[in-house]
Amino acid sequence: MKRHLGLPEGRFAGLPSPVVTFGVFDGVHLGHQAVIGEVVNWARSLAGTAVALTFDRHPQTVLRGAPVPSISSIEHRLVLIERAGADLTIVLPFTLDLAQLSPEGFLDRFLVTEFRARGLVLGFDQRFGHQAAGNFAQAKAWGEIRGVEVRRGPEVDRAGLKVSSSAIRMAIAGGRLDEAAAMLGRAPSLLGTVVHGDGRGGKIGIHTANLDLHQELLPPRGVYLASCTVDGKTYRTVVNIGLRPTFGAGKGDIVEAHLLDWSGDLYGRDLELVLARKLRDERKFDGVEALVAQIRADIAEARRG
Repeated sequence: MKRHLGLPEGRFAGLPSPVVTFGVFDGVHLGHQAVIGEVVNWARSLAGTAVALTFDRHPQTVLRGAPVPSISSIEHRLVLIERAGADLTIVLPFTLDLAQLSPEGFLDRFLVTEFRARGLVLGFDQRFGHQAAGNFAQAKAWGEIRGVEVRRGPEVDRAGLKVSSSAIRMAIAGGRLDEAAAMLGRAPSLLGTVVHGDGRGGKIGIHTANLDLHQELLPPRGVYLASCTVDGKTYRTVVNIGLRPTFGAGKGDIVEAHLLDWSGDLYGRDLELVLARKLRDERKFDGVEALVAQIRADIAEARRG
């Protein structure tokens, strides 16, 4: 998949038969996957290009002037969109100027001027444009004038629950990983870059990779069973999320992962931790020896699965 960060500015006006979709795609859940899948299948039938437009931040972050928790960082989102099959993903900077575009103005700017799109696929109940005034019926009428076919993605639910990013955020924040997985169509995961920590893992004989998650949404603090793939091989992994109270609470949560049977240098690499289940809550131990004994017990349980 090709990626482009920033406004296209005419770079892709010559793409063969582009079929386009756009949205935040936070988490790239089953509903998003259905829409992107429709885009991919349609583009393939035209020997064309499957294009996804997303934003560098959640629109409400700009409109409300306050951060909005995201399931997945932009880095993770791009990985997930690629897995869904898109040929090209454009990351648009979401600004107040962009937010002021009318629904027709947005479609003209990006579907006609930038891509000369053959088709557009919208989410089932997607709203867009200034004050979220645009909808499927409006896009359909616009497309009939502009010569762009507009289709609507399916409504997706699981066990009677409508699949949505907000519902997934609540499930993850509440520690209901199975519920989140049902809506995501995959186990919840965290993508981060391995950075240098304080080296305590090496000192106690249990090496861990400390991850910078780029503002991904965390489940409740505790120790989790996960898996992590490095160089094509998947390792069972014990993940600790929290403040490490045994050593004195820091300023924020730390995410550290111990990959069972792995040895090597991971600094600077991006790792995806696929969460299976919670092993235990975070707690403060009387000393390092008690902590090490518990970590070894966590590792033994992780080996059992």
